This record gives sequence, structure tokens and C-alpha cells, in this order.
Amino acid sequence: MLTNEISVIIPVYNGENTIKETIKSVLNQTFTNFELIIINANSIDNTLSIISQIKDERIKVFSYPQANVAVNRNRGINHATGNYITFLDADDLWTTDKLAAQYTALQSNQAGVAYSWTNCIDENGKFLRKTSHVNWTGNVYSKLLLDDFIGNGSNVMIRRDILIKVNGFDEILTNAQDTDMWLKLSAITDFICVPKAQVLYRIQPSSMSSNVLGLEKSNLEVIQRAFAREQAKSHQHLKPKAIGNLYKYLCYKVLATPPGKQQSKVAARFLLTAIKTDTGLLFKPVIFKAILKLIAMVILPPNWANVLFKKLPRLSNTSTFLGYEKTI
Repeated sequence: MLTNEISVIIPVYNGENTIKETIKSVLNQTFTNFELIIINANSIDNTLSIISQIKDERIKVFSYPQANVAVNRNRGINHATGNYITFLDADDLWTTDKLAAQYTALQSNQAGVAYSWTNCIDENGKFLRKTSHVNWTGNVYSKLLLDDFIGNGSNVMIRRDILIKVNGFDEILTNAQDTDMWLKLSAITDFICVPKAQVLYRIQPSSMSSNVLGLEKSNLEVIQRAFAREQAKSHQHLKPKAIGNLYKYLCYKVLATPPGKQQSKVAARFLLTAIKTDTGLLFKPVIFKAILKLIAMVILPPNWANVLFKKLPRLSNTSTFLGYEKTI
């Protein structure tokens, strides 16, 4: 029996709505020499039943008690036999050439990590927006200090020997485990880019109400760790920009929360911190949009606010915060 060249790891918990499509996006890859390791974290819906209906000898399912995504990815790594390892969240998708392109890139380069570009889709698979379509290769540590341009955990392919050196994902972090991992990897190896949108990152409505305070705490911890490494010794001047970028992202995240569920005081604090770390924001339209949107969510009933935002979609879209993140 041939050794699998690539191990694909999918952690899943109650993923009945998307897991079939996600698995199909792996099985439809033009590169076929892979194993698909599914880590089921005690799903209580029809996830396992749906998986069992998909017949392919490359699929291996392991069930464990519920745990965070870092724990489940590490469980998958422990089962992996491939020379290259890649991860896919249970609601994201790949284009059919994702594995082939990243594998070829690593085969023709000494880099330890390959990444592609990402597009965001909604719960129905409809295109929403591009993410950071950059083409940074080689030593990217200073770039990652400012911005997680990888964008999500469904992206990279990593040489197995390199991944083993960094001891997996940090299971203590409640958020930002991906960013922490990319920084650890970039401290010891080069990255190479496949300049094509090959990852479809699904944004679910429920994800908009995620724990922004947890995001803040974990990301600040990751920033502190990153700037404490030897690789950041000559880049300390970037730290204020890194913190500023974090609060621009947090502003976008907290203001994407549905009306009625917003954390108004937290949103106001994030806005003030973002302005404090980048006073140039005071002259950008996004600040006025953000303030108006927050006021509308505070003073209007949720259904009225929803109607207003649907009639004025440019007001409700504050994703332009991400466009003001500093990358140099």
C-alpha cells in the first residue's frame, strides 16, 4: 500500500449542515495521494451519520471528547502519516487544485509552509469579499507581526518535520491559535505563496457574535509572545502598529454583531483604542460609519436597526476597517 503524501485534518463538532460539502471539496482534489483524518469532537447531531454515508477508503474518522480546535488539530496531527499536513475547518471549502498547487510549490522550494489566497463566502456559499491577497515569500516573520495575512486555519500546507518542531497548536489559547502557529512556523522556516484564491472561508451569522473579549485577550497575548522572540529584536518599532491593527479588526468584528446583541461599551472602547493607536482614522469615513452604526444599534429596536442597515448597506458595512491595517 502506498504511503499517503499529504494528511488532511478536519476537526468537526456538530457540523451536519456543512460537513458533506467540505469533505467533497477534499475528495474532489486533482491531487489524490492523501488521507483525510476527521476528528469528531463528540458531535450530538447527524455529523457522524452523514460522514458514514461517504464511501472513500482515504477517510479515517476518530471520535474524542469535546475540546477546542487547537486540541482537535493536535489530535489529528498525532494520527497523521503524511509528509505534508494541512487543515480544513468543517464549514470551509477548497478549490479542486488547492492540494496540487501547494504541494508543487513546496516540492520546488525549500520553504516549510505554503499558503494560498482566501475568499470569504456566506452560509449559502455566496461570495462576500476577498481577504488579504498578498504575495509574501521567504522570511515573513515581520509581515506576520503586523497582520495574519494567512487569514484562517483552512489555508496552509506544512512539511511534517517542520510542524513537529513547533510542538503543535497552543491548546491554552482560547482564540488566535492560528496566528500563534504561523508566527512559530515563520520563526524557523520560509513561507511560499500560491497566488490564487483556493480557500473559501465561510462566515456564518452566528460567528459574528463571537467572544470579542476573548479575541482581544488571546491576540494581545500572541502579540506579546511574538515581539519577545529573537526574530523580533529589530522590529520592536512595529509593535504599536500591530496593536493598532488588532483593534481595527476588533472594531470590524464587534460592529458585525447583529443589532440587539452588540456589546456597546466594548465597541466604544475598541473604537477609541483604534483611534488612539492610529489617529489618521479620525479622517477616514469608516469612523463616522462606525459611530453612526453603533448609535443606531443602541437607540433603535433591533428590527428597526436591521431594516435601516438593509436599506443603507454601505452604512452597515464596516469591513473597510480591515483596509486600514498597516502592513509595512
